[in-house]
Amino acid sequence: MDSLSIVILAAGKGTRMYSAKPKVLHPIGGAPMLARVIATARSLNPARLVVVYGFGGDQVRQAIKDEDIVWAEQAEQLGTGHALKMALPALPNEGKTLVLYGDVPLTRSETLQQLIAAAGDGMAVLTDVLEDASGYGRMLRGNDGKLKAIVEHKDCTPEQLAIREINTGMMVLPNRQLSGWLQALRNGNAQGEYYLTDVLALAVADGVTVESASVSASWEAAGVNNKLQLAELERILQQNQARALLTAGVTLADPARIDIRGQLLHGRDVSIDVNCVFEGVVELGDNVEIGANCVLKNVKIAAGSRIAAFSHLEDAVVGADCRIGPYARLRPGAALSDEVHIGNFVEIKKSTVGLGSKVNHLTYIGDAEIGSKVNVGAGSVTCNYDGVNKFKTVIQDNVFVGSGTLMVAPVTLESGSTIGAGSVISRTAPADTLTVARARQVSIPGWKRPQKKS
Repeated sequence: MDSLSIVILAAGKGTRMYSAKPKVLHPIGGAPMLARVIATARSLNPARLVVVYGFGGDQVRQAIKDEDIVWAEQAEQLGTGHALKMALPALPNEGKTLVLYGDVPLTRSETLQQLIAAAGDGMAVLTDVLEDASGYGRMLRGNDGKLKAIVEHKDCTPEQLAIREINTGMMVLPNRQLSGWLQALRNGNAQGEYYLTDVLALAVADGVTVESASVSASWEAAGVNNKLQLAELERILQQNQARALLTAGVTLADPARIDIRGQLLHGRDVSIDVNCVFEGVVELGDNVEIGANCVLKNVKIAAGSRIAAFSHLEDAVVGADCRIGPYARLRPGAALSDEVHIGNFVEIKKSTVGLGSKVNHLTYIGDAEIGSKVNVGAGSVTCNYDGVNKFKTVIQDNVFVGSGTLMVAPVTLESGSTIGAGSVISRTAPADTLTVARARQVSIPGWKRPQKKS
């Protein structure tokens, strides 16, 4: 194949988004629209990738961390033809260039491969057929069915407005003629802009073959101009992802109530209840069950584990056959071994929990190392922070921590130790020993509770 360059036009302001954020940085599926388009472009293995930026350029370049991108600035937004002209210095004289748009996020790579193949040594345009083509440029064909030109909606005659085949804006162009065509563009139209679409008529005049390819569904070519359109495409993306999960054997309680804002990897016989959100990269092993209203971000869960409703897991690892929740929170750095139980209103942060250990109720575990077969009673806290520094708590194997225990780090509870309920442990608890650290209970006869003055 000839060397392929890809240019993504991403300079628009997006006035109708009513936002200080550049339009192409608004998220869909958990990633900026432009990042999604870049990922699709990368899947085609281009020799070079150029992004034309303009409004909010500093924000765009800071948000997109890709060292292999060539950035080209369009300081004035004078139309799509002018935008592509800004990329010319980065393009070779040979090969072909695919033009994409930073606000058209759902185009499939398979469709773009068909477009590239259709172009051959000439030019190809990606088209769609709509029941209502209002606002789109129309594809003009001759009696022989060959493409002749593209006419923007505002410049159409009444007869041309009846045409339902529209231009998506995506096209493949031969680099050898590209510079000359862009130099020849004029802005004598209703918008006063340099239209990239006018290149088609120039190609025909030069005897260059112009072919077309079609999208499989209109959402592939749908652009975003406002928050309503963004929300509509978000739902389409989520429906497509849910359909793919169902096809792959995942059980979804309701495919209309799941949000995947990243990548969801899964084994066999995985079950997901309603209103769950998956962010970053989430990996679910065989027979994993996710309860309703859970949020999982960058989490790996091994086979057979169950996450009960309303649990929140982030940057955590869960072993096999664990029971988590309901209302549990695993914060970054939480790493659970197999058969661990983490119950309701328990928070684990930057801690390891060993085989078969249980932390079942109303407890905070932070900066801790917990061994196997440990039981931590309700209302217990690792006091890991002195206001400046974090300190570690070590709870060795087979320790029983009574309810309401405060463990003031740095501190170690040695193997087999038992901690009496309500203790404040600030020194090592010896192995195989009961340790109780409570203030003496005192009752004061005749003491009166203060009363409000009448």
